[in-house]
Amino acid sequence: MKIVDLRKEGWKEDKTLKALITRGEVLEEEYEQRVKEILKEVKLRGDEALAEFTKRFDGVELRPEEFEVPLTELEKAYEEIEPEVRKALEVAEERIRVFHEKQLENSFFKEEEGIILGQKVLPLERVGVYVPGGKASYPSTVLMNVVPASVAGVEEIIMVSPRPNKYTLAAAFIAGVTRVFRVGGAQAIGALAYGTKTIPKVDKIVGPGNIYVALAKKLVFGTVDIDMIAGPSEVLVIADESANPRWVASDLLSQAEHDELAASILITPSEELANSVKREVENLLGTLERRQIAEASLSRFGTIFIVRDLHQACEVANFIAPEHLEVLTREPFALLPLIKHAGAVFLGQYSTEPLGDYVLGPNHTLPTGGTARFFSPLGVYDFIKRSSVIYVSREGFLRVSGYARAIARAEGLLAHELAVKVREE
Repeated sequence: MKIVDLRKEGWKEDKTLKALITRGEVLEEEYEQRVKEILKEVKLRGDEALAEFTKRFDGVELRPEEFEVPLTELEKAYEEIEPEVRKALEVAEERIRVFHEKQLENSFFKEEEGIILGQKVLPLERVGVYVPGGKASYPSTVLMNVVPASVAGVEEIIMVSPRPNKYTLAAAFIAGVTRVFRVGGAQAIGALAYGTKTIPKVDKIVGPGNIYVALAKKLVFGTVDIDMIAGPSEVLVIADESANPRWVASDLLSQAEHDELAASILITPSEELANSVKREVENLLGTLERRQIAEASLSRFGTIFIVRDLHQACEVANFIAPEHLEVLTREPFALLPLIKHAGAVFLGQYSTEPLGDYVLGPNHTLPTGGTARFFSPLGVYDFIKRSSVIYVSREGFLRVSGYARAIARAEGLLAHELAVKVREE
């Protein structure tokens, strides 16, 4: 990991800092045309194109009738996984459900003289959940994306995942997924967005994926809704001299092992801690199974920033707007009012980010790459829609009709004025 001194004027112009912030900016033109072609083929040829792309990209030959995973396979996977894993997934599901139930919204109505106004809250009817598969297993992703939809009252939850393993299928069973299809990539996003003979069209697509999946979601937005454009994972740790260097190093490595573009960042006013954490990272790196990935990530984006004080540490953190922000300081809650932009904030020495990934309850599908400035964690609110409800009596109409006509005339929309005027006569 590199150590960079930000105790200077104009620190926002630092080259290392800028490289971190822009690391997720992939040359979209390199991939976008290919993704557009895939989506076009799926839209035109449906299952036939989906089967072709599944064979080409995933190396799996499937007939359309083999796309769907029977629900009996989900139950079988649930029964076959290790008891301790099954128990852990059930505990996680319960904690996620309880947390997200707090996010439920209610319809409301307000009444004034001759006018009733309200908002009707309804769940989406059918959503698609994308779960990465193949090299790794992501049962936690299943739970984090499916449970909020279930809490919101979504009728049909369609999951797509290339080569889902037993843990992913068991999590789908626990969370109550309606249907599962063993397809992935941009072609799966196209199938969910446009619908095929086998895979139904959905109203919204959520879940993480590679650059092809991310671009496909971006391109189908408008045909369906999406959650967010997710980029490479990142953790930012603010720590002072009270922090345990080995704990900090472990937290940084927990993100570095995700992929080569993941960013692990420490911000501290303590030079001693900075050097200690760097040594611990180097010592622990050799113990990792995914050492190669972590090494690549750390060599490119692993950074320790030294700052003047904890106030500047928060300024730098807000500038980066990280996905995960850990505050490992003597008084972590004292810094919370200074934190403006972060997907999730972990306060205190024991609040390690992996707990949030799996079992605490708040969602781990979070905004990345600085988008925490305007995106929020996935939640129940992503799976509902709102309709305005309006009733106006004759009495209520006469109270407001003159104002409506005046605005209509100011806008030059005379038919608008007419629609009001004919009711006054």
